[in-house]
Amino acid sequence: MKRLLIVAHAPSPNTRRLREAAERGARHPDIEDVEVVVKPPLEAGPEDVRACDAILLGTTENLGYMSGALKDFFDRCYYPLLEETQGLPCALYIRAGHDGTGTRRAVEGIVTGLRWKWAQEPLTLRGEWQDAFLDRTEELGLYLAAGLDGGIL
Repeated sequence: MKRLLIVAHAPSPNTRRLREAAERGARHPDIEDVEVVVKPPLEAGPEDVRACDAILLGTTENLGYMSGALKDFFDRCYYPLLEETQGLPCALYIRAGHDGTGTRRAVEGIVTGLRWKWAQEPLTLRGEWQDAFLDRTEELGLYLAAGLDGGIL
């Protein structure tokens, strides 16, 4: 059994809906051999990352940067994981009120330092809220879990 860890900051009703959509996709009934664990960034730690086979990160864009909660997760996990999780498949979604560029760049820099590998391009959900964001985030969760289930990741 493979394990997908979803670490997503969800401070609002819509961002909670995004986290739920990612989880719904990851728990698709056709995916048989993937356990899905969902944790807020302030509750997730190095032991959770060590125990997973892939990680899906979710964040809001806060002042052109990732959420403080996701930054805290990385601050607590970076050095303990630096030599232990190289090659970990990862994906990211960003709920961006503006363009998400600074947020994406910041997370990509940390992921590069950890030597994790992108399973898919980061998903940036820009501008005013759209219900289509839910479908795109659900697909992201589905594809990541399906990649684990199929032995591609």
